[in-house]
Amino acid sequence: MDQIEPAEAGQVPLTSALRPSSGGGKSARFAFIFVTRVIDAIGFGIVMPVLPRLLLSMGSPNVAAATRTAGYLLALYALCQFVCGPIVGNLSDRFGRRPIILFSLFAFGFDYLLMGFAPSIGWLFLGRAVAGIAGAVFVPANAYVADITPPAERAKAYGFMGAAFGFGFILGPVIGGLLGELGPRAPFFGASALAIANLIFGIFVLVESLPPERRRTFDWKRANPLGAALALAQFPALIGLAFVLLLNLLGNNVYPSTWAFFITARFGWPSYMIGLSLAATGIGMVLTQAFLTGRMVARFGERRTAIFGLVFATANCLAYISIPFGWLVFPISFVGGLQAVAFPSLTALATHQVPETRQGELQGALASLSSIASIVGPSAMTQTLAHFTAPGASPYFPGAAFLLAAFLNGLGLFLLVLQIRRINLRAAAVAT
Repeated sequence: MDQIEPAEAGQVPLTSALRPSSGGGKSARFAFIFVTRVIDAIGFGIVMPVLPRLLLSMGSPNVAAATRTAGYLLALYALCQFVCGPIVGNLSDRFGRRPIILFSLFAFGFDYLLMGFAPSIGWLFLGRAVAGIAGAVFVPANAYVADITPPAERAKAYGFMGAAFGFGFILGPVIGGLLGELGPRAPFFGASALAIANLIFGIFVLVESLPPERRRTFDWKRANPLGAALALAQFPALIGLAFVLLLNLLGNNVYPSTWAFFITARFGWPSYMIGLSLAATGIGMVLTQAFLTGRMVARFGERRTAIFGLVFATANCLAYISIPFGWLVFPISFVGGLQAVAFPSLTALATHQVPETRQGELQGALASLSSIASIVGPSAMTQTLAHFTAPGASPYFPGAAFLLAAFLNGLGLFLLVLQIRRINLRAAAVAT
């Protein structure tokens, strides 16, 4: 079991944060952060069903060209998050979480409005760049959660945040598909309205979680991806955990980047069946993060829970490689949601390795890791799948990308076990 640390000033038990209270109390603050993560995910997924039509209407000559343009748009979004994540995190350490979160929501609302009125593809690239910057809102949002939640309950809190993102990612394409019936630009206006509504909600209920005495001076040397990593290099245990997180994020990119192609190559399913299988995966992960993460951490501790999640992440990928019948995709996808306990547990472990005054900087560094995975992971997974499913491929192996993902998660599992042993030895040496 992990050692339970006492709550610091300003931190409240997660159970209290979720309990109803009046006048913009703890439950309202946590609800706002939860809704912010939902809208962040909805805003990403809401435009995906109409993006091909929109690009074709703006001059893309064919679907293949539109697909390539969409890939560039996604890469630009991830690149901007990679660069701006540490900046946003460090700004929240300097000026507080509230103004940075609210400004990011304003930028989201403006961005989707801009994309809705965009007259050319070039304007869409500008909009995606703004969205990538604003999308770093999850950095101060996660730091806010660390501020108001005792260390022993942070894994449960981050489990709820993961469930919020999963819930939004499921809802986004559904809402986008429905609004798309009104025209290819309608989902952008819908996403803008959601962001502005949440901004207004936040103005009334969100109170600052970082008191002035716990803030620190903004430093550009730390407020960049390389600087954030170097600034946190003084915490040896954190470096190992960060590498494990990166491997897990890289492996998990196999789902959004190759799932539809893998299922098509393996079973030849139509699009609605592929959508249902993705929903099964999403529902399993949401239920796990919302209802199991906190209970497992309370029972087994963050370290054992993280190990459990990585074991399931590795096993789930191996199961898809050898699956003999298509109907087995659904139970495997649903049960595979148990791997979702890994990321919040690893994130919570990382928060224990740095001082409370540097939680924003930590979240910025972790955001950069996520962005690196979002840039490198899809390319690695799609190229691996394409190589082993191309005409004349020898061997023909649709599960190749999942084998790569299993290797990455398995390597992360091995390194996590080694890192936990180092942490335990270091703690024992300090105690003596």
